[in-house]
Amino acid sequence: MTIIVLLRHGENDWVKKQRLAGWLPGVHLNEHGHKQAQAAAQRLSALPVKALYSSPVTRCLETAEYVAQTFDLEINHLEALGEVRYGAWEGKKIKNLAQKSLWKTVQFFPGRMRFPEGEALREVQFRMIQVLERLSEQHSEETIVAVSHADAIKLVLAFYLGVHIDLFQRISVSPASVSVLYLGHNGAVRVLRLNDDGPIRPFAPAKKKQKKE
Repeated sequence: MTIIVLLRHGENDWVKKQRLAGWLPGVHLNEHGHKQAQAAAQRLSALPVKALYSSPVTRCLETAEYVAQTFDLEINHLEALGEVRYGAWEGKKIKNLAQKSLWKTVQFFPGRMRFPEGEALREVQFRMIQVLERLSEQHSEETIVAVSHADAIKLVLAFYLGVHIDLFQRISVSPASVSVLYLGHNGAVRVLRLNDDGPIRPFAPAKKKQKKE
C-alpha cells in the first residue's frame, strides 16, 4: 500500500483579492499562509514520511519547504502536480469572469470546460491521477507528501471517491488542509482524510476481510 498525503498550499493575498493566480510567478504565501504551512508541517510530523513532491509554483514550494525542514527531505518538483493552466483567465478577477458565459460551464459542467488558451479540467484530473499512480508504484509501502492546489486536489478526490467530474466543485479543499489517500496493491482505494486541518496520526493499514469457511 501507499499513503499519499495531499497538502494544499497556504493562503496568499490573491485568494483574498479573488483573482486567479494560476502559474503566474511571484505569488507568495502571505504572513498567515506561512503560519498555516508551518502548522501543517507540524501536524504531519508524526507520520513516517519518506518523500516529498510539490508543484513547481512558488506558493506550493514555500509550503513544501516547511515539510522539507520537518522531515529533512528534498523537495522534488513535479509539473504534473501544478495548478490548472487557466490560460487567458490567469490573473483576472473572479467577479469579472463570473459574468462570462463560460463561467456556468466551470460551475455546472466542468467536465466539458477548457479554459481559453489553457487546459481542460478533465486533462488536469488525468495528469494528476497519472502522476499519483506512478508515485504509488515508486513508493510502495511508504507514506509520501504531495503539495498541490485546490482544484487539482479536488479533482483527484472526486476521481478516487467515484464522484463524477461535474460534481467536483462540491468538495472543499482549504488552504494548508490535508487530504489523505490509501492506494492498495490490488487496486483498493480509501480516502482516509478530506480537507483536514486537525492533528494527523499514523494510519493503520486496511484490514483484510476473513473468508468464511
